[in-house]
Amino acid sequence: MRAMLWVVGVVAGVLILLGLILEAVRWLIIIGLIALVVVIVLGVVKGRQAMHHQSRRR
Repeated sequence: MRAMLWVVGVVAGVLILLGLILEAVRWLIIIGLIALVVVIVLGVVKGRQAMHHQSRRR
């Protein structure tokens, strides 16, 4: 009986940790995608500014 309680407790703990890890991974993916979009937007803006400055010099 005691061994069964230990097994149930360990399985419950593993499931809780797995749920927390998966939740964290989901948030990390969302944050990573947001960061990627920001980097792409900044790259486009900086590229346009650089091209605009080059066309002015000529």
